[in-house]
Amino acid sequence: MLSARSVRGRAACGVALVALLASAALSTSAKAQDVAPDRPAPAAGLSEYAAAVVNDEIISTYDLAQRMRLLIATTGVQPTEQNLPQIQQEALIALVDEALQMQELRRVEVEQKFSIIASDGDVDEELAELAQGNNMTPEQFSSMLRSQGVLGSLREQVRAQTSWQRWVQGRFGSRLRIGDDQVRAVLEQQQAQASRTQYQMSEVFIDSVRVGGMDVALRGAEQLVSQMQQGAPFQAVARQFSAAPTAAAGGDAGWVSTGEVPTEVEQALEQMRPGQLSRPIPVSDGVYIVYLRDKRSGAGATVVNLKQAAVGVAADASATQVEAARSRLMALRSRITGCEDLEAVAGQEAGIVAGDLGEAEIGDLAPAFRAAAETLEVGQLSEPIRTEAGMHIVAVCGKRSSGAADLSPQLVERRLFFDQLGLIARRYMRDLRNAATIETR
Repeated sequence: MLSARSVRGRAACGVALVALLASAALSTSAKAQDVAPDRPAPAAGLSEYAAAVVNDEIISTYDLAQRMRLLIATTGVQPTEQNLPQIQQEALIALVDEALQMQELRRVEVEQKFSIIASDGDVDEELAELAQGNNMTPEQFSSMLRSQGVLGSLREQVRAQTSWQRWVQGRFGSRLRIGDDQVRAVLEQQQAQASRTQYQMSEVFIDSVRVGGMDVALRGAEQLVSQMQQGAPFQAVARQFSAAPTAAAGGDAGWVSTGEVPTEVEQALEQMRPGQLSRPIPVSDGVYIVYLRDKRSGAGATVVNLKQAAVGVAADASATQVEAARSRLMALRSRITGCEDLEAVAGQEAGIVAGDLGEAEIGDLAPAFRAAAETLEVGQLSEPIRTEAGMHIVAVCGKRSSGAADLSPQLVERRLFFDQLGLIARRYMRDLRNAATIETR
């Protein structure tokens, strides 16, 4: 049985603040004038009104403005005339969902006569974890939040998320049974996919139904890409805007193989380089934004680590010049024992450049280097190799098969548990929304 604490930690991850919080420049936009610092809520009927009504419970415009401020501060997204409608919509959706969750939790507390809703002490504990994650004391963290005007809104968000996840796991977690056959199926699938290209990626998914249509989702995704290109952290944006189950982990989808993501996403990944952010990728039910963190070929590929020593020789050099460079490198080669001393020995010779070429798949190497990498054992040096740039000798300093490391049965079981629990939680919320009376103004 997995501990409840493991789920409570996910609540903290869902609202993790980034260093950008300290410098969120809300005042730079005239359109953000409703996003005010923490203050006592104005008297009803004076300067606030109902932004939404959820089963007769009012979400005020003050609540909405405070949540917008929290969303802006925690993501680093700067408010503009173009993205404020999206920020407002996301803030309102979150407030409606939290209202439904808290109403359900209060109902259960009355019926079953036990406490579910997180106490102030529970919230303090979660905030202390967030403070530690931001290298601050709880007092420093609270002071920073208060100065940004988001402490109250963050506390209520943490309270709702912690309480809801605790209840969902308590109600459904003990009923979930991950069978050995399910674990074996995942392990067999992993083995079958080991030869495919694999991508380590993070994702943001904008659900077109949730936000009001594909056009709205696409415009929203374009705004988010623009903000991330200007410095908004991907993880923070994913936590607040993504509708994917990976949102709580900052969008981290881990390693995926071809065939495990929508075709449109796979096609985009094939064209991307590690460290690159995609443009919005429309799919049937929404829009993806992906960040490619790393990429590797299947287990059948061989990766080598090479070092080289080289002498510059022009492409049109005479045969005499080429032979002189070859002789010089052969003499150097006789003094090198292996990868450990290649750079040191070569560094003693004027006009010879030595260095670590890093890791590369053999198939990606230049043909002349590829032949040496395929035939040499680790620690061996090649004969001089002629290229258009000069004359080289290379040493193979490492050789391994690429591909994903094997997952343990325990890790697979844990992933399946949380995947199923997340699916149950989403169905639970869908039923609450369908049964509710929700009016937005």
